[in-house]
Amino acid sequence: MEANVASSSSSTFASRSLLLAVCGARINISKKNANPHHHRYSFPVRNPPGCPLVLWKLKAHSVNVGNFAVPLQCAAFGSKRRTKFYKTIRGAGETLLSSSILQTSWGLKKIHAWYVPSPFSFGNLVGVHAKIQTLISRKKEFKHNICIFFTRVVITAMLAISLSVTINKSPAWALTEENLLFLEAWRTVDRAYVDKSFNGQSWFRYRENALRNEPMNTREETYRAIKKMLSTLDDPFTRFLEPEKFKSLRSGTQGALTGVGLSIGYPLVLNGSPTGLVVVSSAPGGPADKAGIVSGDIILAIDDESTEDMDIYDAAERLQGTEGSSVKLVIHSGPEIKDVVLRREKITFNPVKTRLCEITRSGAEKSRIGYIKLTSFNQNASGAVKDAIETLRSNGVKAFVLDLRNNSGGLFPEGIEIAKIWLDKGVIVYICDNRGVRDIYEADGSNTVAASEPLTVLVNKGTASASEILAGALKDNRRAVLYGEPTFGKGKIQSVFELSDGSGLAVTVARYETPAHTNIDKVGIKPDHPLPTPFPTDEEEFCSCLKDPSSPCNLSSSQLFSR
Repeated sequence: MEANVASSSSSTFASRSLLLAVCGARINISKKNANPHHHRYSFPVRNPPGCPLVLWKLKAHSVNVGNFAVPLQCAAFGSKRRTKFYKTIRGAGETLLSSSILQTSWGLKKIHAWYVPSPFSFGNLVGVHAKIQTLISRKKEFKHNICIFFTRVVITAMLAISLSVTINKSPAWALTEENLLFLEAWRTVDRAYVDKSFNGQSWFRYRENALRNEPMNTREETYRAIKKMLSTLDDPFTRFLEPEKFKSLRSGTQGALTGVGLSIGYPLVLNGSPTGLVVVSSAPGGPADKAGIVSGDIILAIDDESTEDMDIYDAAERLQGTEGSSVKLVIHSGPEIKDVVLRREKITFNPVKTRLCEITRSGAEKSRIGYIKLTSFNQNASGAVKDAIETLRSNGVKAFVLDLRNNSGGLFPEGIEIAKIWLDKGVIVYICDNRGVRDIYEADGSNTVAASEPLTVLVNKGTASASEILAGALKDNRRAVLYGEPTFGKGKIQSVFELSDGSGLAVTVARYETPAHTNIDKVGIKPDHPLPTPFPTDEEEFCSCLKDPSSPCNLSSSQLFSR
């Protein structure tokens, strides 16, 4: 829009005009017969589209004649509905803005006006331009200084609060030796445990509450506090081991322990009710073997404590103990129930048993099948399996049966090494955490011993952990046919950590998937075929089932190795 204002003035100012553009508006000022020293005009200028100003009033104009004019910046004000804009032009180099503008200049939002000379200039306004720039510069400098000031105040306050929180989180009491042992266990789980949500709880807050509220005046109280802490994870495989139990576990995985020479399996179920723990095997020449305890017998009680709902790990700990000490067992063997007292002694386990089964086919042709029963994955396991294969092969064996029934696992690396014995290539297992696959174990052919002979693997619900890793690798790589029933479904891996006082922690550090990316946790591995019922668990009876076609457990060799 345009606004034109005229007044009486001398002819000196005739045809001379000042054009101001304020936020897009156009204002023409003509002066006729004006007082050359000071004249004021007041008029409204309406706001054009896109301009933040709605209504302007222009007042107090004084114009002196000069010979030179330059571009001039003026101020435009912010968001109020009506704003008064005062200007005073008194002469070259004098201030354009009156004190009334200085009082309201904190509301400035745009610098959006300029002076354009007509063909006949009005005066030298260089100084005016400089003064306005100085005002704008000072305003920006003030805002910048205010921002720096408040930023420093906020940062100082945050540092003070942070320091206060840090001091408050530090215990107000001195940590005792028992507290330090508890913290050692807490840190071990914090670093290694597979579930970083810690079963949906604040692991740090649990530590702080336990240090304040749990009694830890004696070592026994500290052990109870650690066990209580682990119970909140709801993971039966993450557990605390007192020094003696930790020592026994370590010696057991090394192929020797102090106990009664029994390998036990998961609870059996007869007529719909759990009846106890099954004896998988008795170490030859050990206390249990001398007492006549054989594979398939049921342990009903240990030291007068029923095994009906007893965890297998708890039972194993009860059977082990100091060399020369005694343990009382109630055994269900066939139709007989008997009490047996066994004296513990140091036992060396050979985890492998073998049998050569010679089967006569039609005519005079005979086939030889090598049966290998692997009872645990201790440090001797992979070497014992290699020796068994070589021995059976030297006796003309052309096919193998690997029995993993009631093998509850052991050392994870031994499971990997035994898989490599049977595989020349392929993935053995994927190790995973909450973010997905983090490691892959594969066979490269360097440790292969028997990669081509027909192989059948026997499994049941007592097949767990490292046994399931081995069975899953052989099945998914189509290296073996699986017979039996679904396995236990322990799809997690534990590592054992020793604490400073000789006790230990078994901690779940990862889960695993089979080569087909099957997560078997709480599901197990499904075999290709079921076994006939009943089917023997020892090597002698196994060969009898293969030899006798009339036996209810009979499997022909063609059936045994068929998919």
